[in-house]
Amino acid sequence: MKYIINYKKSYLILLAISLIFTLYQCQKFERPALGDYVKDNQPPGGPLKFYAAFDGTTSDPLKNAVDSIRANFAADNPLKSVAGVSGKALQGEDGKAVKYSSANDIKNATSCSISFWVNNVVNPNTELYFSLTNKDFWHNSGAFLLVEHATKDSCTFKFALLDHWIEYTDKSFKRPLFDGNWHHIAFTYNETDSKLRVYFDGKEVPTPGTSGILKDGSNPLGKLNLKNSASLVISGWNKHAGIDGPGDDWIKSFSGKMDQFRLYGKTLSDAEVLALYNSKM
Repeated sequence: MKYIINYKKSYLILLAISLIFTLYQCQKFERPALGDYVKDNQPPGGPLKFYAAFDGTTSDPLKNAVDSIRANFAADNPLKSVAGVSGKALQGEDGKAVKYSSANDIKNATSCSISFWVNNVVNPNTELYFSLTNKDFWHNSGAFLLVEHATKDSCTFKFALLDHWIEYTDKSFKRPLFDGNWHHIAFTYNETDSKLRVYFDGKEVPTPGTSGILKDGSNPLGKLNLKNSASLVISGWNKHAGIDGPGDDWIKSFSGKMDQFRLYGKTLSDAEVLALYNSKM
């Protein structure tokens, strides 16, 4: 009987030690203070609405073109990866473009900015660089860039936003866009003054005609209405991604390299555009 009692005592002691050790292991002795955790530099819902760096190095082209704001994978990416201005880039190809089902929540923006890098050489084509599709317009595109008549130091350069155009006609865009080097292009629209600004390599390019003021009839345009924005096409136009729109043969996809494509739901300042250029972002 004595041995049985001692055995029970030993068992209870061991059980108590085991329980204490278990409770000790479960304690969170290094609990971080409120807010002391790693944050995404560009969280969903912030001013940067869409960002594709094209830096993937996998065998899956859809992963190589993913938008990092909402892990928004391309619906189709027929383009190859090449060396970019920073990391990897897309190599444009005749008749092909990258398609995204959406550009996240850019449709809620009332001001906006578009930023990207390109590298191209002189060619005779009329090239479309991107399209934010929108069925409110006859061409089914709410924003796009068309470039043609290229020389090494000039071109005809036309940007449309909700069917409002900024046009550098007759090769009046006097910038070396087709010299075979990387160049940064940005557009900003500010709902406060209704002005659309164009930037090349970090510096604003004077806009022709109306000085960049967009009008709704005789009144300033004010807030953008992007509610019906749908797919995003990069390195081409609608027809190159199988989307409704003009199918004329002269409409060619972008033939150069493209990198670091960004859409913002705000107006970037001169300093912010310059910072993107200086940092090759």
